[in-house]
Amino acid sequence: MVKVLFVCLGNICRSPTAHGVFRSVVEREGLAAQIEIESAGTGPWHVGKTPDSRAIETAKKRGIDMADLRARQVADDDFEYFDYIFAMDQSNYENLIERCPAEFQNKVSLFLSLLNDNSIEEVPDPYYGGRAGFELVFDLVTNASEALLKQLIDTRAIASS
Repeated sequence: MVKVLFVCLGNICRSPTAHGVFRSVVEREGLAAQIEIESAGTGPWHVGKTPDSRAIETAKKRGIDMADLRARQVADDDFEYFDYIFAMDQSNYENLIERCPAEFQNKVSLFLSLLNDNSIEEVPDPYYGGRAGFELVFDLVTNASEALLKQLIDTRAIASS
């Protein structure tokens, strides 16, 4: 079982979108039994809440239901438990590295580092913007999710069906 954690600031926009999209990609390929997926925030503001309604709507328009997800904050034991911890942006990456014990820091990376396109390195926070920001986030995390699954299959971390 490969365990993946997606992290943003409040766990209501970017990381639950990545969670929902990656879960959909994994289920589409019949690999749900091999990959555990969660999301979390570095901050505590939204613990227990559903994703932002704009994120839920954007996902729903694309056939993904993520209304079941609930925000949680990153816990200290996440660093040992998860195999991969993906930060949505540099600020959250730095917050994670600051908290992470040295022996687990190799598990933490920027999610968009999986893409070969270096023109955009961070998933932008759409919270204070309009719906177009949520569409962009969805597109970025979809591309990175496909790349992540390919990497897991190519490195034989999981067996493809």
